[in-house]
Amino acid sequence: MQGRIQDRAIIVVGAGTGIGAATVQRLCAEGARVCVADLNFAAAQAVADRMVDAGHEAHAIEVDITDQAAVQACFAEAIARLGRLDGAHINAADLKTIFSDSDALALELETFDRTMAVNLRGHLLATRAALPHLLESGRGAIVYTSSDASGAGEPERPSYAASKAGLNALMRHVASKWGKQGLTANCVAPGFVMTPEMIAGGAVPPDWIDHCIAATRSTRLGQVEDVAAMVALLLSEDGRWINGQVIHVNGGAMLT
Repeated sequence: MQGRIQDRAIIVVGAGTGIGAATVQRLCAEGARVCVADLNFAAAQAVADRMVDAGHEAHAIEVDITDQAAVQACFAEAIARLGRLDGAHINAADLKTIFSDSDALALELETFDRTMAVNLRGHLLATRAALPHLLESGRGAIVYTSSDASGAGEPERPSYAASKAGLNALMRHVASKWGKQGLTANCVAPGFVMTPEMIAGGAVPPDWIDHCIAATRSTRLGQVEDVAAMVALLLSEDGRWINGQVIHVNGGAMLT
């Protein structure tokens, strides 16, 4: 696998933990030079330090994806240090809002507004910051983290589902508008993924895990490495003819 993204300059936004951190590790392993961006700078720095200690090129930047000036400054610093921008994985999310994202009648509007601010508006801000540089490369790629929830029609989490459905639409717009200029844009939509943080915290009840496995056409739940592998593909030369797609990585939990 080494070589398909060798020396490519890539930023991962929302890279301090979970899928983002695993994506940084996968991209570095395949030879990319990576900016590790996250609201939690300490977590981002820890990821970058691990990559540097392993012999890779990585650096950390703090960014609040809901702050337009902060997003612009983040990308400016990343490009100054990387020299250019070949790819971006926009993965930021405020998962705390999920616990209060009940239903359309009961949820507080603050929950809806915060979810949209991070999952949709923030992704638009990151897109606007990344696009001029990705277009300059002539072979730029952008990957967003969506979710199975965008099309599952669940009886709960309407804010989250709406934000991810909107993100799918944003991705299709980007692919349609700038595909002829060499840009690819895609969404990776994970199913239920057990992150290292969830495993370490022991917060997921075993019966819920059993329920989720029973609902899939797979023998296990998802791992962050499963999603990272797809992101790496979409950012690589192997993914150059994949554009405008929502790719579900879910063990067959939802068939599309």
